[in-house]
Amino acid sequence: MLLNNPFDPNSTLHTCSCGQHASQADHDLAEVDALNQRVIQATVMRALFPQDAERRNFLRSVGASTAWAAISSLIPFGALESMAQEKGALEKKDLKIGFIPITCASPLIMADPLGFYKNEGLNVTMMKTAGWALIRDKVLNKEYDAAHMLAPMPLAISMGIGSNAVPIEVMTIQNINGQAIVLANKHKNNRDPKNWKGFKFAIPFEFSIHNLLLRYYLAEYGINPDTDVQLRVVAPPEMVANLRAGNIDGFLGPDPVNQRAVYDELGFIHILSREIWDGHPCCSFAVPTEFIQQNPNSFAALYRAILKAAAMARDPKNRPIMAEVLAPANYLNQPKTVLEQVLTGKFADGLGNVRNVPERVDYDPFPWYSMAYWILSQMKRWGYVKGEVRYKDIAEKVYRLTDARKYMAELGMNPPKENMKKFSVMGKEFDPPKADDYVNSFAIKKV
Repeated sequence: MLLNNPFDPNSTLHTCSCGQHASQADHDLAEVDALNQRVIQATVMRALFPQDAERRNFLRSVGASTAWAAISSLIPFGALESMAQEKGALEKKDLKIGFIPITCASPLIMADPLGFYKNEGLNVTMMKTAGWALIRDKVLNKEYDAAHMLAPMPLAISMGIGSNAVPIEVMTIQNINGQAIVLANKHKNNRDPKNWKGFKFAIPFEFSIHNLLLRYYLAEYGINPDTDVQLRVVAPPEMVANLRAGNIDGFLGPDPVNQRAVYDELGFIHILSREIWDGHPCCSFAVPTEFIQQNPNSFAALYRAILKAAAMARDPKNRPIMAEVLAPANYLNQPKTVLEQVLTGKFADGLGNVRNVPERVDYDPFPWYSMAYWILSQMKRWGYVKGEVRYKDIAEKVYRLTDARKYMAELGMNPPKENMKKFSVMGKEFDPPKADDYVNSFAIKKV
């Protein structure tokens, strides 16, 4: 009797763990397809029956299979792609989109299993990437057509700071809030930032909101981020490992990295980033200007897909299923429990508390010019930009607000009528037209 050995490449029989597929790889692929189908079904059901009780009654009365068959007969999913084509022939259908495996990328990732790219006639390959410098380089080398980027990155790239100057534009803000300062457990009794001189902190990239927020926070407590502490660039997937090894005292990082440090009992959440600036941008979705000019219809299709995913991600009811979809290795490769804590805002903080902060992360896609103004003001404050900063020109060139408003309106997303707004960072008001006065008001700065 010939027995199959799945670890023996010469074995004549190869089956999966359930015995229904030719290989474990086929089994895993079938599971992903089934999960993606459940996501689509759940999302459509919620759209048709917004009230939980109403949805449950419908499913109870006809059964899930019958319900989905009925809905599929009314909504021709197979025809959606051809409908999208009627909006303008796509110049380029096969696209590569880079992303870092963090929850900030949820909208652009979720657009894949939800079929939003496909429904627009696009064949998108999601390219998981190790770090931000690599994301930047692959976009500049035209290996990626578009990418998940930190909000300051397109500004820096367009200005030629840290790389050659290449025009690149922000389609949407991927997420607001959703970051935290995490400290190693050994510092549980040392939570006063005034005592942090000599600390080593990790940040994901120099041109990141994390770097700018951490600098701001430290400086407000009298700590000069350039002389009193060390800031080290560490890719998000490597932050927890560096905390475990004792290479750093803490980090201001993206989720789910922050929650994973708590889950692994290595650190605690000192403060959420929304407690520094509630509503701050973190990541964006960026596209080179050249791509937009050469592929206007493909760009519009991509825009619609991303905005649909952002609308889905904003609804708190969708967060648990998002955690399920994002958890596998092809996306975030994290325990579902960790992602649920981040996305729902009900989480353990590592200090013995279970906190409930629904606004821990949100997915408002509108790229306010005032966000760019603040980022530029801090880049000037810390010497990344020298001399006069043309805030208005740069913001309007890089943050594609007009298109965002247009496509959001088409999808019924009610975009703001204003282009800029005032906001507070650690209790200090930022008025965009007075950005330089704001920079000059700080006691600790490099300029």
